[in-house]
Amino acid sequence: MDFSLTESERDLVNLCREFAQKEIAPRAPLAWDEARCPTDLLREMGALGLLGMLIPEQWGGIGMSTVGFVAAMEQIGLADQSVAAALQAHVTIGSLPLYLFGNDAQRERWLRPLAEGRALGAFGLTEPDAGSDARGIRTLAVRRDGGWLIHGQKAFFSNAGTDMSFGVTLLARTESDTEGEEREGSTFATFVVEKDTPGFTMGPKMRGIGWRGLDTRELFFEDVFVADDHLVGDPAMGLGQFLSTLEVGRISIAALSLSLTQAVLDMATEYAQQRVQFGQPISKFQAIQFKLADIATELEAARWLTYRAAYLRDIGEPFLKEASMAKLKASRVAVSAASEAVQIHGGIGYMLESPVARFYCDAKVLEIGEGTNEIQHVVIARTLGC
Repeated sequence: MDFSLTESERDLVNLCREFAQKEIAPRAPLAWDEARCPTDLLREMGALGLLGMLIPEQWGGIGMSTVGFVAAMEQIGLADQSVAAALQAHVTIGSLPLYLFGNDAQRERWLRPLAEGRALGAFGLTEPDAGSDARGIRTLAVRRDGGWLIHGQKAFFSNAGTDMSFGVTLLARTESDTEGEEREGSTFATFVVEKDTPGFTMGPKMRGIGWRGLDTRELFFEDVFVADDHLVGDPAMGLGQFLSTLEVGRISIAALSLSLTQAVLDMATEYAQQRVQFGQPISKFQAIQFKLADIATELEAARWLTYRAAYLRDIGEPFLKEASMAKLKASRVAVSAASEAVQIHGGIGYMLESPVARFYCDAKVLEIGEGTNEIQHVVIARTLGC
């Protein structure tokens, strides 16, 4: 396995490190406290080419490898998880469906502004009654002359409601009965719904315990009409298209998890070296040393899993199992590491004024987003023949 980066990729990762330290780290905590998406930062990142990392230059991106993307995401996530979450959602599930399954006209119309950083992308499947059960979605697209009429509701939709959002890409059932149950011949298709389309409305920004700087909302579609050219890819293969894109999303969530683990490890190590109890720094106590050593070891194991999944994608090999394993392992490590880091900080770590508390709040969603860890178990078990 070769995880080495090209010279241009190394330069971009260094750029991400510098931008994260100088621009994101000082400004994002306020956005987290205010529960607002810092689109000013995202626009600046777009100007640097970071919003088109996985999209080829032909369509406005920079054509980075998946390994390079993971390395870049590690640097962004070290500074702030909310900004990194908005970025990864845009780069993966927000942009890749248009690149992988759209036609050239759709790529020019919608993908290029996303890749060039002039707009923010969003994709959604989850609904109030469907998430892990992807086939349970009830949002319905009915064929009409010249287009489709979409009716339904989506939940936990990120990046859709900012002043930078272009609209949404969503998955809808193209045939169902009145109960929303699948029947023979039922298919799923992907559609683009642009902002300000009549009948398309959004709920207020939702408040999570973490990722407070990420714009997440419920979306409502009341007989929204979209023309035929808003259908992305094969109208019978929407679910498969989404699930294949989600594999890349799982690698990016694993990358976020790596960055969070590294961040809390750094914080805990620094604090342990400075905090004096019983006449010496607490880093001298074996109980603290073992905690830090365990975090560092688990981080390296998760890092190898994540980079291997990214490498397999880059060389064109199947990576479904490896992406699920990476997401499962890395998110577990992040949650455990954040808890231990707070424990090492003691009382100050519990207070939201402490940076480690913010990262602790951000950690839990890593076990939920882009498919819960329970779903990762199912995916992995199926690859074992279960």
